[in-house]
Amino acid sequence: GAFSVLDFDSFASVFNLRNIMIDASALLIIAVGMTFVIITAGIDLSVGSVLVFSQVVAALIMREVAGEGLGVILAGLVGALLAGLAWGLLNGFLVAKTRIPALIVTLGTLGMAQGGALLLSDGINVRGVPQQLVTTIGIGRLFEQIPYQVLIAAGITIVGGVLLHMTRFGRYTYAIGSNADAARRAGIDVSRHLMKVYALSGLLAGAAGYLWLARFTTTTIEGHGTDNLQAIAAVVIGGTSLFGGTGAMFGTVVGVFIPSILR
Repeated sequence: GAFSVLDFDSFASVFNLRNIMIDASALLIIAVGMTFVIITAGIDLSVGSVLVFSQVVAALIMREVAGEGLGVILAGLVGALLAGLAWGLLNGFLVAKTRIPALIVTLGTLGMAQGGALLLSDGINVRGVPQQLVTTIGIGRLFEQIPYQVLIAAGITIVGGVLLHMTRFGRYTYAIGSNADAARRAGIDVSRHLMKVYALSGLLAGAAGYLWLARFTTTTIEGHGTDNLQAIAAVVIGGTSLFGGTGAMFGTVVGVFIPSILR
């Protein structure tokens, strides 16, 4: 509001507000997954590297399949989502089954995913994604006004909010964050649920990577070193406790947009 009053024509323009929403879209998707993780009193430092790894996998698949068309685009999407899911499952397994602290596990997979991306791409950004991907998901708009990137991020956030606040999955997430031992005694399979939560975080990091790839037409190997910290900061700014048990998806949305607007 203050920025709009100080410089209304520049700040409160449709063009600027649209850019703010597009810039925040990928971070919002990551932050949705991070919200679940932090409510369980965990943390996921690997999301930025998983995003990059998923980008590289998707770009390489689309380059190998070659050509245009929905089939190529879907092949890249499936590759990105499966890559993210695989890293998330690894994080969840190590956190839940080996009882290694999440900070240590995800710090390790952060380096592994980044190294894997560099190995797969030979350290060079992969280019040449299908033009149809760019003109639709990348820069396309519904009714020539609402960017598809924003719609996708909004849809994922709404589904995440429903999952967190209106389902058994969400109740289990809060219960484990409040007191994992009590949740275990109440009959909740804590290990299995933690694996699902970290898998969700990895899956959404893969989805965010695909959106970035569609927008910039190239992988951004060196561009996501602080995504993990930005996502964690957004979730915490939104009122989710690092000690677990409390938090809300709406708060995460607010937490994502505050730094985006300030930038």
